[in-house]
Amino acid sequence: MTSYKMTARKNLADQVMKNLKKRNMESYYCETKEEALKQAIALLPEGSSVSWGGSTSLEEIGFMDYIEENSEHYTVNNRFAGQTNEEKRELYAKGALSDVYFMSSNAITKDGILVNMDGTGNRVASLCHGPNKVVLVIGMNKVSANIEEAIDRIHMVAGPTNVIRQKVDTPCKTTGSCANCLSKECICCQLVITRFNRTDGRIHVILVGEDLGF
Repeated sequence: MTSYKMTARKNLADQVMKNLKKRNMESYYCETKEEALKQAIALLPEGSSVSWGGSTSLEEIGFMDYIEENSEHYTVNNRFAGQTNEEKRELYAKGALSDVYFMSSNAITKDGILVNMDGTGNRVASLCHGPNKVVLVIGMNKVSANIEEAIDRIHMVAGPTNVIRQKVDTPCKTTGSCANCLSKECICCQLVITRFNRTDGRIHVILVGEDLGF
């Protein structure tokens, strides 16, 4: 990435961070994935219980590898480890009560509003309520001008790409754009717009200068 593009992204990040502060959300800017991982780890005290939502961004910064290699230092509530529906449900519940919950966001507006679309709803549920601290790792490629553009981004980019990753059979898997489907495999079931954080110190946003996720 050129220095011009990195400077432009940093300038935009500065504006987003000012608006996040107005919305009572803590924020940080990291130019690289490596810096983002260090910042994420700094927000996870040793001995904490930790969980996370499905996130390519977390994988790309190396967070999942870090947790696997250092699991003895934390109480890990990995919902993906469940084999039966009962086990998955129990892990969902533990994750919702974790000390720290990690995720990304489908989009963030330049005004500091988080916009997320979910299938099962576990990720957005934990963003709204439950864990003591929520840490979002968001690439600057996900910054949108407003809520409408953020939702368009989900329909045109995040959704169609995610169904391919998850091997879900919905119309957007083949068309590349949202068909406003009512399929039982739909991953666009809950739309959550987070415009303010009422609990001081709960929501932390790490903005990353490199592209992350989709």
